[in-house]
Amino acid sequence: MSRSPYRGKRVVDLAFATVFAVPALGLGLAAVIAIKATSRGPVFFLQERVGKDGRTFAVYKFRTMIHGDNPLIPSDDRITSAGKWLRRFSIDELPQLINIVRGNMSFVGPRPTLQFQVDRYTDQQRGRLAVRPGLTGWAQINGRNAIEWDERISLDLDYVRRQSALLDLKIVMRTFTALLSGNGVDGHSASDPLTQSDP
Repeated sequence: MSRSPYRGKRVVDLAFATVFAVPALGLGLAAVIAIKATSRGPVFFLQERVGKDGRTFAVYKFRTMIHGDNPLIPSDDRITSAGKWLRRFSIDELPQLINIVRGNMSFVGPRPTLQFQVDRYTDQQRGRLAVRPGLTGWAQINGRNAIEWDERISLDLDYVRRQSALLDLKIVMRTFTALLSGNGVDGHSASDPLTQSDP
């Protein structure tokens, strides 16, 4: 299964980015102050992820862990005091607006994953690479990390099949409810295949 982004998708992305630019700037400034006040190290965390058509790019996040080498699933003592709040409300993801403006990501789409995870896709699952990865998505408002990896991919494929500007608007609006509820905000289970880098 493969379907290209719907016509006008890029315009919708830039429109959302423009609408949310001012509040994101305010939240981002508060995040920067909190990060610098509670831990040493850079404000941003960059990680290589896989995007549309399997192309890799550097995804931006606010740093939420102690500076240094950190595992995919960090222990609580690796997450800074500011990082706990940034993760709880997904404020750490705000710098991905830079990725959206650059064209690496969309506002809505499957979340960008790591190369070892993409290497395990079936031919059908690779259909999620037909569109740019998103800041939020269908799987994020339907359970996020609380649902199993295969189910998240199925939801992403469902989005690729059904994508439209109206569905994107619906997902963006429901994202606020999901953020406030905190449903699925906790990290992935250590037993989840998503986290196992060694087959």
